[in-house]
Amino acid sequence: MKSTIKILAIFMPLVLASPFIQSSENYPQIEITTTSGVFVIELDKNRAPKTVENFLNYLNDGFYKNTIFHRVIPGFVIQAGGYTVDLEEKETLPEIINESGNGLTNQRMSIGMARTNEPHSASSQFYINLADNFSLDPMPTRWGYTVFGDVIQGFDVVNAIAGNATQTMNGMQDVPVAPVIILDINRID
Repeated sequence: MKSTIKILAIFMPLVLASPFIQSSENYPQIEITTTSGVFVIELDKNRAPKTVENFLNYLNDGFYKNTIFHRVIPGFVIQAGGYTVDLEEKETLPEIINESGNGLTNQRMSIGMARTNEPHSASSQFYINLADNFSLDPMPTRWGYTVFGDVIQGFDVVNAIAGNATQTMNGMQDVPVAPVIILDINRID
């Protein structure tokens, strides 16, 4: 029995210091309340530190409240975080560095940063993959789109958002006919 205690005493600090142990600091969980229901995402600060910091800055400033899912493409992505209900684009913080080479992939229910064709142009907009979209991952000859977390609860809500009828509005395609609004967004860990 004493030898077991000694072994535990030796290895316990190693287990507690392991980078594989998930902590709320490195894997914050965010509850997103929408007009379609509630879902929860978990962010990966270890793999995408600048992107997670950026997302949390917007969250802490209340930026995402009353923004809409302005792009809904079934079988591809739902996208939010940049437009008001009136389809007015919100003013954003400076763009961030692309962290797409972090080992995370654009698989179903992962969350990534939207950007323009310029690789380091992501700001506030994010998307949720509705399918495995590995074509959005980086390749040796080009940048990808940064994945920084996953949906961990409320898959039915994400699927419900994806099922909305869409239209072209103000020159934007794939806008839900009935607005899907982010009513509240909070860190819950």
